[in-house]
Amino acid sequence: MPLFPNERNVRATPEGLLWEPSERWVRGRKGDVTVVDSRHPVLVWEPDLPVPCYTFPRDEVRTDLLRPAKSPSPGKHTGSRIFYDLDVDGVLVENAAWTFPAADLAGHISFEWFRRWGTGLDHWYEEEEEIFIHPRDPHKRVDAMPSRRHVQVEIAGTVVADTRRPVLLFETGLPTRYYIPREDVRLDLFEPTEHRTGCPYKGTARYWNWRGEGEVPHNIVWSYAEPLAAVAPVQGLVAFYNEAVEITVDGERLERPVTPFTASLKA
Repeated sequence: MPLFPNERNVRATPEGLLWEPSERWVRGRKGDVTVVDSRHPVLVWEPDLPVPCYTFPRDEVRTDLLRPAKSPSPGKHTGSRIFYDLDVDGVLVENAAWTFPAADLAGHISFEWFRRWGTGLDHWYEEEEEIFIHPRDPHKRVDAMPSRRHVQVEIAGTVVADTRRPVLLFETGLPTRYYIPREDVRLDLFEPTEHRTGCPYKGTARYWNWRGEGEVPHNIVWSYAEPLAAVAPVQGLVAFYNEAVEITVDGERLERPVTPFTASLKA
């Protein structure tokens, strides 16, 4: 069974990169200036990073806006040594772009995404849809499915949610998330925070902290007020990090999974 459904399109480099040509029309902007306008982008998966990035043919990049980096970041991006600062209307963005040290990707340039790393280009589009944080992985699925399962959530021995009408969100590579109607959640036990996150598959989430006792991570609860169309059933519902709470489904207590989020969940 191939790792990817279209395995013939996914290639590997000696440096450990996986890459695949994409047929999407991708544009990247800094402010009102289009820096990338590519109909031949390439998706690249770096070792130990769970999400891909794009790299673009040089002739589809405004290379006239790039300058050799004043303070390059050698070793970052799988040993890349060539970095560029971006100069747009006199505003310099350091290390906004780089080239991968792989012969397969020679003649291509990659860019940071501002909303992921805090630097680089700040608006990205696939076709006519703006994409946030990082490119979508064509080998992943996100499905939101209404259910009649009985789901209970406990924190520090207190039942904080109890529902028989959850929406289950199945996302490749992550544990099932249980989205629960607010009427079935003790939101009075939580307080809203200013924390926000963005996801290219789901949208922008807001968060709540646990107000009770116990060593409970911050921002343990989240909700999407305006999710993307693909996961519309989770709109306004509330979810908890399986990694840090006790979830029981149809009478069976689930084990806490270890995920890429585990290390970042701090009390």
